[in-house]
Amino acid sequence: MLFSRRLFVLGGLAALSGCGFAPVYGPAGEATKLRGRISFEEPTTRAAFDFVSQLEDRLGRPQSAAYMLSYTIETDETGVAVTSDQSTTRFNISGRIQYALSDVATGALLTDGDVMNFTSYSTTGTTVATQAAERDAYERLMTAMADQVVSQLIAASNDF
Repeated sequence: MLFSRRLFVLGGLAALSGCGFAPVYGPAGEATKLRGRISFEEPTTRAAFDFVSQLEDRLGRPQSAAYMLSYTIETDETGVAVTSDQSTTRFNISGRIQYALSDVATGALLTDGDVMNFTSYSTTGTTVATQAAERDAYERLMTAMADQVVSQLIAASNDF
């Protein structure tokens, strides 16, 4: 049984190497040419600050910025669980980020797109707990959307 699992894994690795698979974060990976090379618009809201912080975690702080990422963030909060006395106990937060990556030197648009996601939080605790849950939900939303933006940037980076 153990032998067949090893054989399966080795066969899978051989198939991936044959199709041109290369790790994105490897020494010659696509993500290396973006690391530390993208500057971001200054955040003006808490959500934007969380978004940019996540981008910097994944792509590095700009050192020699060749690219500029501009973005707009839209969020909407909807009550989804209402009790019989009309108290809302759960909220969904949906978010959308539209972004554009341009070349700093020429101003040419290199890629653009948008991402959407959602998260939820509960209001069944104290006021302080509810505020903490809401803040955490917005952070999780920005993290998820930053991951999506980074994935799209890496996928598009072969074109510029």
